[in-house]
Amino acid sequence: MALLCMATAALVSAQPQSKGAAAPRLAGIAHVAIRVQDLQISRAFYKKLGYEEAFALNNKGGAPTEAFFKVNNRQFIELYPPHKAGEPIGFLHVCFESKDLNALHDAYVARGLSPTAVRKAGAGNLLFTMRGPENQNIEYTEYMPGSKHTLDRGKHLGPDRIAESMVEVGIPMANVAAADVFYKDQMSFVPLRRGFDGGTNAFRLPGSSVEEIEILPQASQPKFHLVLGVAGVSAAAKQLSSRGIPYRQEGMTLVLHDPDGNVIVLAHAPEQKGAGQ
Repeated sequence: MALLCMATAALVSAQPQSKGAAAPRLAGIAHVAIRVQDLQISRAFYKKLGYEEAFALNNKGGAPTEAFFKVNNRQFIELYPPHKAGEPIGFLHVCFESKDLNALHDAYVARGLSPTAVRKAGAGNLLFTMRGPENQNIEYTEYMPGSKHTLDRGKHLGPDRIAESMVEVGIPMANVAAADVFYKDQMSFVPLRRGFDGGTNAFRLPGSSVEEIEILPQASQPKFHLVLGVAGVSAAAKQLSSRGIPYRQEGMTLVLHDPDGNVIVLAHAPEQKGAGQ
């Protein structure tokens, strides 16, 4: 663990931010990716929450490798089944949306970071990745004409969705302080006083988005948190009860768990600009 923390600190300190580089802006959170123990059980869970599966990707043998559940026109929950024994279950990565991925890539390079080359991904969108704190994968995408996501606009927006926006992703980290430095100094995320679950290491994405990430202390919060925005907490509680989904109320939020124990928080949605519902 000590070596991991030292490596993270080195990642942050070895590549100082270029003072002349403009702060890269992000359009929002595009998706969160989760490896699940049983894909069919997890599919059933998200369908019970009112989300529809927009599409899936399969391997050459026809077995599903990835299922895309639609939160709104620009946000998805991606479910991955295990591909081999022993793969860890839970959070894989968060993906941020950019309106100009090549410009974002160049801005990160100017800051001394090492993103991969921009390429076209399997669903037809532009994509690059970067290693973040503790070697976690971070993805960046730009939705392209003709991609599976773009062709699905206006579709698979179930009227019974428990929430219509993804407003925060909470990521467990062993070294919270080093992760804070990375997102604040290297990525220009905006520090906030608290996250939706009461934590103090929350950051708003740079740009006009109101979406956030939160760095969770892994020792006490080993599961990742996904915060979904609802129009009314009381109405959402009634929906959960009517569907037989267990939850607990914590202040002005509702807390439930997916089949693998990851935390889903329903909170009042902030005003979101440009989030096609």
